[in-house]
Amino acid sequence: MGNLDKDQPENNIPKRAAFFLILLPLIYAAFYRSNNISSSLHLWKNQISNWSGGWSSNRGVTREDVHGDSISLLVQRLVRGRDRIELDATGFSCDTAFYSDVCVSKDPVRIDMNSMTVYLSPNRSLPSVTRTVRPYARKFDNMTMGIISKVEVLRGAENKSLPLCDVTHTVPAVIFSTGGFSGNLFHEFNEVIIPLFLTTYHFRSQLQFIIVDHLSWWVSKYNRILSHLSNRNVINPLDDGKVHCFPGAVMGLEYHNNLACNTSEIPGGYSMIDFKTFLRHSYSLHIKNEREIEKPVLVLVSRKHSRVFLNEHEIVTLATELGFQVITATPNQMSNLQRFASVMNSCSVLLGVHGAGLSNAVFLPEGAVVLQVVPLGLEWASAVYYGYTVGDMGLHYLEYKINPEESSLFEKYGPDNPVITDPASIRDQGYSVERAVYIDGQNIKIDLLRFKETLVQALTLTGRSEVLKQGKKES
Repeated sequence: MGNLDKDQPENNIPKRAAFFLILLPLIYAAFYRSNNISSSLHLWKNQISNWSGGWSSNRGVTREDVHGDSISLLVQRLVRGRDRIELDATGFSCDTAFYSDVCVSKDPVRIDMNSMTVYLSPNRSLPSVTRTVRPYARKFDNMTMGIISKVEVLRGAENKSLPLCDVTHTVPAVIFSTGGFSGNLFHEFNEVIIPLFLTTYHFRSQLQFIIVDHLSWWVSKYNRILSHLSNRNVINPLDDGKVHCFPGAVMGLEYHNNLACNTSEIPGGYSMIDFKTFLRHSYSLHIKNEREIEKPVLVLVSRKHSRVFLNEHEIVTLATELGFQVITATPNQMSNLQRFASVMNSCSVLLGVHGAGLSNAVFLPEGAVVLQVVPLGLEWASAVYYGYTVGDMGLHYLEYKINPEESSLFEKYGPDNPVITDPASIRDQGYSVERAVYIDGQNIKIDLLRFKETLVQALTLTGRSEVLKQGKKES
């Protein structure tokens, strides 16, 4: 044994050498990968210097630092299939869908803010490009898209003169519009905020927003969200008027469906639960699950001009008697999104007639209930915009379909009028007629005895049946 111990150090020498030889490729690979990542962050600068016409100018260029994944990899997540192949081959591609067009460049671009023209990197071996994008996710609606500003995308000959850069960025640009139905909470979330999350969240704030059809009040309203998606101030092209140069760009926003994030669709992996988690972080909301709320809270969306609860006070009294703490939310209160998001985060049941106010469901904690009162003639819209969507938010859905007698239209038109007996015939006359009758011309007087059953069901869904038992004892 003694001799064996003496010989041990000598026998270990070849073993250690062999072990080092095994580790050497791994060490090299790790070092090489580290340098590759570092190099990829500066790759676009080399591309810039090689772009004919020169990116640098004597105009006092501003530069920024970028960290994170390669811009090319980030942009690639926004296209698939043939579009991905085209992007790899030419540096530019578009995902064309029913709701929106999203065009991306993984190569440097110059953006003239005066004309909203995006100049792609010129290359004699690549085909010329002339493309118009209206960066709003409602492409099927010709009337709405007609008021959305155009973004022109051009790639010409290599020797064609291009505007010099006033400002050079090290993060990609994302161009979108706040036109369309701004002022309507449903459309603001459906066509801008959720698509913006889908398109940009994976950039980890390393991007620059450019908003065409810029509305200052809109930017202020959604500042919490914008600042959590980008760590740079928004650019308003009309106020800026300069030529900005970027290492890549995204024009337009991805859209999945009504108030929807589908994990299987571009960019892949994001659900409505992920979006709600993002909102909680953005607005510093602390309640994740409704069970964390001590006493059930019901928020009633109070409307003032159409689809009004004509017996709102009686509804509040009924809900209070059942054990709810009731908060009546007026349009003015809901307009302060930062404050109202906190109210919604402490809510067990959101109650409202079909309308934009129910979009506040995105701020509800998981396990809460959305109780939609469905007016006469609005069954389809109620189902499509909320009935089919809130389940993916981790919420329970209940609806109370009114009887004709609960609609103000019953008294106005009488029981035998097609408005009451055949709403489909009214829809066939066109949207403007349908809207005037069922959306703008209808108020609701709830049958309290029938509605009580629905409120009891809402309490039960939150696991609060003990509240009902307690209420019976006290009565």
